[in-house]
This record gives sequence, structure tokens and C-alpha cells, in this order.
Amino acid sequence: MAVQPTQTNQGLNIGTLKRVHHIALNVKNMTASRHFYGNILGLHELTGDEVPSTLKELVAQGKVANFITPDGLILDLFGEPDLLPPNDDPKQQFTRANHLAFHIDADLFDHAVEVLKKNQVIIDHGPVSRPTGRGIYFYDPDGFMVEIRCDPTS
Repeated sequence: MAVQPTQTNQGLNIGTLKRVHHIALNVKNMTASRHFYGNILGLHELTGDEVPSTLKELVAQGKVANFITPDGLILDLFGEPDLLPPNDDPKQQFTRANHLAFHIDADLFDHAVEVLKKNQVIIDHGPVSRPTGRGIYFYDPDGFMVEIRCDPTS
């Protein structure tokens, strides 16, 4: 169902923006980040003709990697090997972004937690249970917080 734009007092009409197209993250170690998002979290990495033409050269040079989520959101990783966070402790937030959350079916949530533990991913907190569902918060190789969450079970 298409949402019809609604007029606001200023700016774009509500409903003009359709969806988030992509999120871009700077990463220190491209190999570690590709392994994390591709092998541990199971996102599909774009290769060959799947790579946008504007990024083909950077992907070929190993400076960019692109992943796609099942709902079509693109996650771009930009290699910045000299970029250091202000604090080595990932619990000291260093960006205005708080976390990136992925939805999972409730019957797969516990398995996802075991995969994170098996791969020695640093867990910030969780699993937690709330009226809105269950979640676990953890860090990617660059200290950016990621969440896997599911809706509550009936």
C-alpha cells in the first residue's frame, strides 16, 4: 500500500521519503568486518554485476564492500584503516548513531545468540526480554553496536 504524501508546515511532505536505501559505515579492518557481516551475521555480499557501477572500482581495490539485507537495505562498508575511535572501549559511544538493529524470527533468536557466543563476539548486554520482544546487543569489529531482536512470542 503506497502512502500518500501529507502536507506539513515546512520541508518535505510526510510520505515523500519511501525507505532507508543504505547505511554506510567506516571500518578499520575490511577483512574482519566482511567476515563479521557476511559470515557471522549471514548478510549477502554483493559481487560481480550486483555491485553498483559507481562502486565497482573501489570494491575491486578492496576499499568498499556492500551487503544487502533480506528487505533490500544496503550496508556499505568503507575501509578507513587509519580511522581510530576516540576511545578503545566500545562502551564509550563515539558517534551520534546508537546502534543498527536486525529483526529475526523469534524461533531463531536463541540460535543467533549461540552463534554470537561461538564466534566470541563481544556482547554489550542481553539477551533482554521486553514487552516489545527480545534483543541482544553486541559490537562489530570496529566497536559499533549492533542488535538482533525479535517480536514477542504469543
